[in-house]
Amino acid sequence: HVQLVESGGDSVQVGGSLRLSCTSSTVTYAVGWFRQAPGQEREGVAGLCRGGRTYYADSVKGRFTISQENDMRTIFLQMDNLKPEDTGHYYCAAGFCGDKWPWDFRFWGQGTQVTVS
Repeated sequence: HVQLVESGGDSVQVGGSLRLSCTSSTVTYAVGWFRQAPGQEREGVAGLCRGGRTYYADSVKGRFTISQENDMRTIFLQMDNLKPEDTGHYYCAAGFCGDKWPWDFRFWGQGTQVTVS
């Protein structure tokens, strides 16, 4: 069982930056960041496979970057040029890569709140 703990959420102004972190209790093979705003469905934002393959939602391409350290035990989401529509509860997920997004995520963290205004 993989335990994931997110941190780094905050309230920021439009155009600002944040870096979210996610710490995993064990080695992972695929990691992802998802977000959910009130009244909306959860949206996959970014994903990273152990081999380096990435996924980004069109809404964040060029602004968000997913990265990892320590054999994918620590995962980051660098968010730049933040917009109000980026507001939401951000969740880290771990699982396995797949041919089609949203891959095969099996473990989820509790999330961290990002508010852009």
